[in-house]
Amino acid sequence: MTNRQIKSLTCIAVVMAAGLGVLAPSSAAAGRRVHPGDSIQDAVNYARPGDTITVMPGTYYENVLITKRLTLRGYGARTVIRPPVTAVTPVAPVTPQAPGASGAPVASGAAQAPAAKPPAKPATSDTPATSGRALACSQADTGICVMGTAEQPVVDVDIHSLTVSGFKRNGIWASYTDRLSVQRVISEKNGTWGIAQERSTRGLFRDNIARDNAESGLFIANTVDREGGATDTLGAVVRRNTLTGNRIGVTVRRVRNLSVYGNELTGNCGGIFVVGDEGEPGAGDMTIRNNRIHENNKFCKGNTRLPDIQGVGIVLTGAEETIVRSNDIRGNVGASPLSGGILLFKSFVGATNTDNVIRDNVVRDNKPADLANQGTGTGNQFVNNRCASSVPAGMC
Repeated sequence: MTNRQIKSLTCIAVVMAAGLGVLAPSSAAAGRRVHPGDSIQDAVNYARPGDTITVMPGTYYENVLITKRLTLRGYGARTVIRPPVTAVTPVAPVTPQAPGASGAPVASGAAQAPAAKPPAKPATSDTPATSGRALACSQADTGICVMGTAEQPVVDVDIHSLTVSGFKRNGIWASYTDRLSVQRVISEKNGTWGIAQERSTRGLFRDNIARDNAESGLFIANTVDREGGATDTLGAVVRRNTLTGNRIGVTVRRVRNLSVYGNELTGNCGGIFVVGDEGEPGAGDMTIRNNRIHENNKFCKGNTRLPDIQGVGIVLTGAEETIVRSNDIRGNVGASPLSGGILLFKSFVGATNTDNVIRDNVVRDNKPADLANQGTGTGNQFVNNRCASSVPAGMC
């Protein structure tokens, strides 16, 4: 055989090997898979910032803490995260040891340790240090915690296509994040919020299902542990989500500059709540549009913050410069002080609704009224809404 023939055969062999997958693509190193019986948290701890972790179909009994940039993705309803079977104390994410070293930590709440540890990765500068607050979140019966710090928010975390179910507190909780993306997630039957975020900017919440959670299906706030003026979300988006069976479908509390559009809300006690207070700056400067809000007639008993809730479409309380337009709001019926189609409600703490625009909505068959404007706020406009009843009269 000539040298030329040998070279030709060698080239053919290389091409065939590449076609059969012998030569792995360079991007393969950035991917990790977790199988039933493995630990999601272990994969998170050992991932490099920017890695994608794919959680295969199955049920995983653990809490997950994320403090670095990564993608966590599953197979929708087939990938389920549930509370640990027994109480556990989660360990902090660690600096991975060198290849071959022993003593790598077992992640919190894993059903069992994985058969083999992923390769170790060096620490990197864009991984925020794990704080006591982050660990407290992961220990507090929450499914997935995404936790940065005031000095170093965690950036570009993507949670995609998985189910979080049955946690005593929250399905997903995020604090000090930027550009968090939660898409195609099912968050159900959790004891407080389905998907919640505070102290964060530029979040995207799209195509999720939040159902049968004890408080809000989706909750976005400035902060939950102290009072204060509204914070700028820098354009957060709540889009095309389905919210059913919750106390409130969507709550946006003491924040500004976001949009809530294209969502389906039905069977909750209340649809959408925009909540501000006397703090400065005020809550508002947002758009609520093209949502379908029908028959949110479940009854929820009042608490120290709110009266009974039933038959609520959209409520603004202590809000300013908010546009509510092109929504379809029908059949929300109740006897609560908050009941009705679209309500500008007098604030419990003295903050007024000012300079809000309610226009081009279809608001029908809501009781006691399709539209209601309470309190002493000024500059609120009701324009071109298709409705049958209003308080005071004359707004339809």
